[in-house]
Amino acid sequence: MYLSVFISAFLAATILPAQSEAVLAYQLSVSPGAMVGLVAVATVGNVLGAVVNWGLGRGFTRYRHRAWFPVRPQNLEMAENHYRRFGRYSLLLSWVPFIGDPITVVAGLLREPLWSFVLLVSIAKSSRYIVIAAVVSNVI
Repeated sequence: MYLSVFISAFLAATILPAQSEAVLAYQLSVSPGAMVGLVAVATVGNVLGAVVNWGLGRGFTRYRHRAWFPVRPQNLEMAENHYRRFGRYSLLLSWVPFIGDPITVVAGLLREPLWSFVLLVSIAKSSRYIVIAAVVSNVI
């Protein structure tokens, strides 16, 4: 139960396609008494996956001018400008599908300190899972 939630949450936060919300919702529906543990495990897995993206961003910095680099220079510059404009608080959107993962990679590219990265990403991702848990348990 916990392992499936952790793995799906971890993979969903990386550049790999995965769906953690459905796995969490299912596990919550069959084990409603484990809500706090499941939300905590999903959050930890998702934050650790985002840290992988941050690390990839930090490591890829040295390769950004190579022809094989997977992001076009214009797209990377646009993402960097948005991140600089909105600052580290854009990490509060790291839970949003399609834009969250690139934000975490750009944070690494732009050398966001790990402590602030983890703090903001944890707030964003735990909030999403808390809302999902509340909806599944009919609290909202």
